[in-house]
Amino acid sequence: MNDKKPTRSPTSINLHSKSRLLAIEFSDGMIFQLPCEYLRVFAKAKEVRTMESPVMGKESVNITQIEPQGQYAVRLTFDDGHDSSIYSWDTLYDLGVNQEKNWTGYQAKLKAMGYKQGDQPEALANRQITLLYFTYLVKQLQKDTEKVTIPASVKDVTSLIEWLRRRNSDHAHLFQEGSFQVTVNKQFSEPFTRIDDGDEVALIPTSPNAPTKK
Repeated sequence: MNDKKPTRSPTSINLHSKSRLLAIEFSDGMIFQLPCEYLRVFAKAKEVRTMESPVMGKESVNITQIEPQGQYAVRLTFDDGHDSSIYSWDTLYDLGVNQEKNWTGYQAKLKAMGYKQGDQPEALANRQITLLYFTYLVKQLQKDTEKVTIPASVKDVTSLIEWLRRRNSDHAHLFQEGSFQVTVNKQFSEPFTRIDDGDEVALIPTSPNAPTKK
């Protein structure tokens, strides 16, 4: 491996296994959320770079291990067995900066080959989750729990809250941003935390008083 000093270095690297995301913050303040699938299909190992066709079928791949390589890189081990790719800090930064362009190009190649990626609308239909409500939400909604079928547009915590606001305009003010915390399967979530079939999502207000309707 080339131990050339990198242009930038990360100040934090966090794997969010449920969401299949690697969150990286760099010393210049840039923050990237890189999907495991994206990192896998753009792996730098020779056997990946020399393939005639793009890597496919990695929609559900996850990272199982992050191993430092000197002070300038990490080796990522994926749950499909791939463990030969080393990602320098500059490589990870470049993947973050060019994520949209890289991903658009990758999807165009798959489309040209007739490959249909996972997480299509039909795959996201008929997912059911359990919602748990606390404090003023119980009184306002007149329930402390409910099972709901979520639409294909709901993929993470952010889109779930947006859907809850749209579902009933009379209750939209109860789901104001910053007025509650969210846990998914009893773990505090991030806005990008993935929502899957069978998940338990709790909405916990940060104040005893309900937000006022504007």
